Amino acid sequence: MAGQVQTMVDVRRERKDLGVWGRLTTPPGRGQDSPLKRALIHLVMIIATIIVVFPVIRVFSTSLRPGQNVLNPTLAIIPEGATLDAYWRVLTEYDLLNWLFNSLMVTVGTATLGLIIAATSAYGFSRYKFRGRGGGLTFLFATQLIPGIMLLVPIFIIYVQIGLVNSYQGLVFAYSVTAVPFSIWILKGYYDTIPYDLEEAAKIDGCTEFQAFYRVLLPLSLPALAIVFLLNFLAAWGEYFMARVLIGGREELLTWPLGVQRFQAQFQTQWADLSAASIIISIPIVLLFVYISKYLVSGLTLGGIKG
Repeated sequence: MAGQVQTMVDVRRERKDLGVWGRLTTPPGRGQDSPLKRALIHLVMIIATIIVVFPVIRVFSTSLRPGQNVLNPTLAIIPEGATLDAYWRVLTEYDLLNWLFNSLMVTVGTATLGLIIAATSAYGFSRYKFRGRGGGLTFLFATQLIPGIMLLVPIFIIYVQIGLVNSYQGLVFAYSVTAVPFSIWILKGYYDTIPYDLEEAAKIDGCTEFQAFYRVLLPLSLPALAIVFLLNFLAAWGEYFMARVLIGGREELLTWPLGVQRFQAQFQTQWADLSAASIIISIPIVLLFVYISKYLVSGLTLGGIKG
């Protein structure tokens, strides 16, 4: 004990003799960063946060501007003569709520269907050894190298033949085609980290294979499932081209990427209304991320056990 105290005293004396610059650049102890390094890290994080938040602040500020001051170059967050008229207009004079409802129907359906298919398919690739398993995984990965827009023509031709054009179901299936392969890879890699002994113990206790999958594997895979659901949701939420082709002919089925075009005329764009709609549209994504983030943070180590 006395030796440790003497060592600490010697270290403090050495740091005191280094001067101001030496104390800033010398780590205070084993495994700790120097004050200068910590300050630089915080500075970089603050700059990155400002870069990310600044466009959102500008959009919010534009949504509060009266019509005659929309293009005013001032950087004030709350502009002079701020008003909520733009929010009232987009909620009462446009079908913004209907566009949001349509988008939520499509994206929730895509995220749910993609998660179900990916969770069960990844289980087969992770737990079973069969001929063509490696080739199947390689094929799924190769499909991610094909831009989704290249699938639009064959999907449209198939939909015309089976009658899925201008429908929610067709758009959900189309989005799932591009979302499932990558989701399978994410979940398969996560399943591989969970020991198969846990499922065998459940089967010994009387569970069927499906019950072991549902009651043991899925709860341990909650962080990966949350990531897959969020990625699938985001991929479908802001998609434009496929929605334009598959449901662009029916006004009542427009999603918000198609609906916001109504704010742009041939010679004029209603920037205040467009900004207000953008703020409202971002609310579901923010709420979803806040809700799912607690699973990502609190359950990040669940199932992460090497067998």
